[in-house]
Amino acid sequence: MTKTATPQVSLDNPFDASPAQEFSVPGQASYEPGLYEANLQQGYDLIQRPRKAAGERNIQRQHAKNRMTIWERLSVLTDEEPTVLFQNWGKNLDGASLVTAIVKINGRDVAVYGHDFTVRAGSMDATNGKKLARLFELAGKRRIPLVGLNDSAGAYVPAGVGGLDGYAEAFTALRKISGVVPSIMCMFGFNAGGGSYLPRQGSFLIQPNDTFFGLTGPGVVKSVLGEDVTPDELGGPGVHSQSGVTDFVVPDEVAALRKVKALLRYLPSNNGELAPFQPTSDPVDRKTWDIDILLKKAFNSPSGFNTPLDISIIIQQLCDHGDFMEVQPDRARNTVTALGRMGGNVVGFVANNSAVASGQIDIDAAYKNARFIRFCNLYNIPVIFMEDTTGFLPGKEQEQNGIVQAGRAMLDAIIDLRTPRFLVIIRNAFGGAYASYNNYPTGADLVVALPSTRAAVMGPAGVEFVYKEELQKIRGAVKQRLADGEDAAAVQAWQVQQEAALKTRYEQELMNPNEALSLGSISQIVMPCDLRALLCKNMAFHLRHYVPEPFNGVQREFH
Repeated sequence: MTKTATPQVSLDNPFDASPAQEFSVPGQASYEPGLYEANLQQGYDLIQRPRKAAGERNIQRQHAKNRMTIWERLSVLTDEEPTVLFQNWGKNLDGASLVTAIVKINGRDVAVYGHDFTVRAGSMDATNGKKLARLFELAGKRRIPLVGLNDSAGAYVPAGVGGLDGYAEAFTALRKISGVVPSIMCMFGFNAGGGSYLPRQGSFLIQPNDTFFGLTGPGVVKSVLGEDVTPDELGGPGVHSQSGVTDFVVPDEVAALRKVKALLRYLPSNNGELAPFQPTSDPVDRKTWDIDILLKKAFNSPSGFNTPLDISIIIQQLCDHGDFMEVQPDRARNTVTALGRMGGNVVGFVANNSAVASGQIDIDAAYKNARFIRFCNLYNIPVIFMEDTTGFLPGKEQEQNGIVQAGRAMLDAIIDLRTPRFLVIIRNAFGGAYASYNNYPTGADLVVALPSTRAAVMGPAGVEFVYKEELQKIRGAVKQRLADGEDAAAVQAWQVQQEAALKTRYEQELMNPNEALSLGSISQIVMPCDLRALLCKNMAFHLRHYVPEPFNGVQREFH
């Protein structure tokens, strides 16, 4: 028989003031408060004021919006009670709308700041700018990661130019530690102006659903441009995830905080370390039979070697226990950028995804790749490139919007990459896309190819150039036979047969890995089932001989 829980009845009012704090010493026989205890009470009130300044009403308002307070966010994020820094600054505790702390996340020291929206709507004043700048400087000096929990209405208007100075000071300090320590920013609530610029200076940005951030809010757009637009249409996750401003979209605040903890597992604390090694029970020589099955199903289908396939399935098979984290998963799906582990070592993946637009590299894909590659370069993360593309996307729109500039940004990032880097050619490797995609001439440490590789200057369209004379003879013969009165259908069938034979010849002679292998452009052919074993073994070798250190090469011109 199930027992019914007895309701607990209490006459205590949870909104009553807390009982007075006593400052007696353990073992003290009597407690008679005096001048000293009054002084301790004042200090205690100052310590507690940032946590209690909001009051119950403002906390309830925050909860009504499905948003946590900064203290609740910290309790979800951290392993233990945070060490709060720079608690009380400025006249009347002006800095209380921003909390700065050192916390433990997954056992690691992390610098954290968070806006307290229940106090002045988390707005920024000069005091907060100093607090943020000091925290950023501390993170850079002690070489620990930074996490930002952003929930701010922007500059505090009554503070005048002081709020703008506060942002400027924070902007500058954060930029100075960029490339020194990684930073992860969460966007909670409604953020505008400097509240958007500052977090986007970070390495990664996480945005839950039903949040907004942007240069200005809908009200300003309405007054200046006369346009009616909702916050979600102006600066919601659907907008920013497509432009690349947001790296991860998550359902809610708890999911965002969990994403922070998960992402930190793949990141080093600073630019002088490797990412954390994680021992694995997944054998490094595990056979990747599922890659074989995927390619068999694809290439034995009616569309043959033109069949698209999802490259993320291959990445999953390569990673320890199939676990990896895709970066910017909602943007430019024709390329996949991800962090995973192989043999316990963190590895970055940059992979053409033929399941979307034949894996062609367009402007968004090029910039997505470039940014991810540069991050890996700064923080000593090796990169495995996986190639399966018919080339850069042609067309008037792409040219007008700067595909040459975007392609150059990706190429520059690849050439500058100093960490161990491999290239795996899955299938198509054509033209300029092959020439710019981490081959030996651009600095690759290892280039391998599956038997399904088709490496050539051009894809099937290359038949028109390689066998130009043969095609001219065929088409000339067609005209002559038609002029001689032969049956048109029979002549057309003969033409199709002859041109198909040339296409088959082109694929056999040029669209294969043979020439690349003979020239040394490819180190070796690897069977799909052996791909993980080969990559894990070679990556472990290169990492044993790689010295993690800050990037100290020539600072070249960027786009």
